[in-house]
Amino acid sequence: MYEAGVVEATDFPADSRYHGIPTRSFTAPDGRQFPYLARRFAPPPEVFATIGWRQLAEGERLDQIAAETIGNPEAFWLICDANRALWPEDLAAAGTELRLTLPAGVPAPEEE
Repeated sequence: MYEAGVVEATDFPADSRYHGIPTRSFTAPDGRQFPYLARRFAPPPEVFATIGWRQLAEGERLDQIAAETIGNPEAFWLICDANRALWPEDLAAAGTELRLTLPAGVPAPEEE
């Protein structure tokens, strides 16, 4: 469907880390076109509002924490972005302190 142009290659759900990332196209020497996603740059952690901290327990995974704190296990990448990690494995060691945040651009609630 990508090749036929029926489905836009950037048709990712709004909660996907790839939502809004443009597609590019590579033309091989034989003329074949290969669509691909442009590189995604993680936002700087400063754009995230901290809502808490959590120490990773032995055997715990980011998808479990994302399910518990965000409500979506597939949103583990938000935890990665907020902690400057490219890969979930970078935050997998027991005892790692995780910064839990709101999504980029969502301000923290005002304190009364």
